[in-house]
Amino acid sequence: MNPGPEINRRTLLGATGLAAAALLLPAPASAAPAPASRAFAAPAFARAGRPVLTHGVQLGDPRPDGAVVWTRADRPSRMFVELSRDPDFRRTTRIRGPLLTPETDGTGEVRLAGLPAGQEVHYRVVAQDLDGRAESQSLAGQFRTVPAGRRDVRFVWSGDVVGQGWGINPDIGGLTIYDAMAARNPDFFLHSGDTVYADGPLQETVTLADGRVWRNVVTPEKSKVAETLAEYRGQFAYNLLDENVRRFAAKVPQLVQWDDHEVTNNWYPGEILDDARYTEQRVDVLAARGFQAFHEWQPVRKQDAVDGRVYRKVSHGPLLDIFVIDMRSYRDPNSTGTTPERILGARQARWLVDSLARSRATWKVIASDMPIGIVVPDGDKIEGVANGLPGVPNGREAELAWVLQEISRRRVCNTVWLTADVHYSAAIHYSPERAAFDGFDPFWEFVSGPLHAGAFGPNSLDPTFGPRQVFVSSPPRANTSPLEGFQHFGEVNVDGVSGQLRVDLRDQAGRSLWATTLDPRRS
Repeated sequence: MNPGPEINRRTLLGATGLAAAALLLPAPASAAPAPASRAFAAPAFARAGRPVLTHGVQLGDPRPDGAVVWTRADRPSRMFVELSRDPDFRRTTRIRGPLLTPETDGTGEVRLAGLPAGQEVHYRVVAQDLDGRAESQSLAGQFRTVPAGRRDVRFVWSGDVVGQGWGINPDIGGLTIYDAMAARNPDFFLHSGDTVYADGPLQETVTLADGRVWRNVVTPEKSKVAETLAEYRGQFAYNLLDENVRRFAAKVPQLVQWDDHEVTNNWYPGEILDDARYTEQRVDVLAARGFQAFHEWQPVRKQDAVDGRVYRKVSHGPLLDIFVIDMRSYRDPNSTGTTPERILGARQARWLVDSLARSRATWKVIASDMPIGIVVPDGDKIEGVANGLPGVPNGREAELAWVLQEISRRRVCNTVWLTADVHYSAAIHYSPERAAFDGFDPFWEFVSGPLHAGAFGPNSLDPTFGPRQVFVSSPPRANTSPLEGFQHFGEVNVDGVSGQLRVDLRDQAGRSLWATTLDPRRS
């Protein structure tokens, strides 16, 4: 992706003086997304009229002084972002962004920086044709920059979108859980992975066990497993056809990570598929295409990741640091887990420990794309961390054990692990008193999902790290449709005065199913 310019404080402060909160400006009705995601076909270049922003705008990676703004146009054009201190845009600063070209599937982003901390930012995005004579209709939104002081922080998290054959169903209003999350007015959204299901084709209708019929919006790219770059791009384009997702993305900055379904189920580097649906069986080839599409279509800058891929630290004021990790890209092949193996890789594991030790935030949230103590099988092998065997840490558990012991040895306090992946919601407490080894501090792991996919679970727990599951919400049968209500998201609130952290596990309507409050401790 063409990352566009990074806009600095000198450029903006004099003109914006960003101040009071206001409502999100609605996008014009004519700016709805294109009905299908195949774009930049030859006729598009010859199309008359103004450029069109086809899939809305997205906000990403909120920082103390700004965020990423993303969009996509239907033809080669130039992206511009206008900033204002009020929703009426009476006084604006206009920022020249990148060219939107076929090389990036028409997508582009601008990294805003140098904005005042803890303020409302009103923005709108346009695309201008290459001769500078015509512009698209604008799409507008707003966000809050990260506070500099000890102010309340609220964010939501979940994962697993459009999986197991459950796509955008117009009969139920689409992916309505996004509106439920928006109603909580979060500062940001942590997307814990499986942002798309590139290996999960959709059918136009699915007949349920009780005779009801589920209807899906279907595009050509969602009709088969993704293999080509265009098909991977179409996976991300599909989710942005949903108006609930677009409204949410224009207002709530996202911290996005990936897991397996952005490429194919349970993948690992070097794998050769044995799946007749694929003509390209080399996972490394598929992963490269999925990786490119992920960074083109998500509001994530490769420059902000430690190695240009996914894992990174994002600070949210003095109360909270988020450590986004990647358990997919550096793992050893899935196995029975009886010999020490990698799931983070040595470089990432060391980065995580060192970054946690350097953090001065009250709370350190580790955003993991897979759970720690829940057994996630891959046939007769292990897909996740836990190998399901009693005794001391082995397989991928050994690497996690080293991380837990190191952060204890370096006296890192107030760590919380958040994840999705298993398609149910749970709260799990880990303690060395119940574990097969000691040398680590007790901690919580909170699981929430799916956002909009088949519901499953619960899976069994591995005893290695001494887990105790204190809450679970899961369906009575596998692959329960979103109509049955077992869709979930989680919410975290950090109190600016006491520093307490409250976790709510919520259903698809936003109702709290279970909650707990954690007190911070000093090292």
